Amino acid sequence: MARISWLNDDSTTDLDAMVEKLDHFMQSIADNVIDAHELETQETNLADAMKAVEGSLSDEQHAKVTRLIAEVTAYSVMKTLHELTQARVSQAVAPKS
Repeated sequence: MARISWLNDDSTTDLDAMVEKLDHFMQSIADNVIDAHELETQETNLADAMKAVEGSLSDEQHAKVTRLIAEVTAYSVMKTLHELTQARVSQAVAPKS
């Protein structure tokens, strides 16, 4: 299987494209509601993926991947909060009917 770059040509992350290939994720968000079971299932998927990789890494690789996971998590939280803020601003300035 060919390696897929984590970045676009302009060196920005392309995580959305990768996530869209996760069928279980797309099915979970189809109704715009994430219930407790879907979140628990995703946590299990994440833990399984981490276990599959962690044991095969050298200490140096482990440190790099640990930082990568932390940076992705921080980005995800920040992006979500930014989008929520933008949505609130849009609602606040939207004309009332």
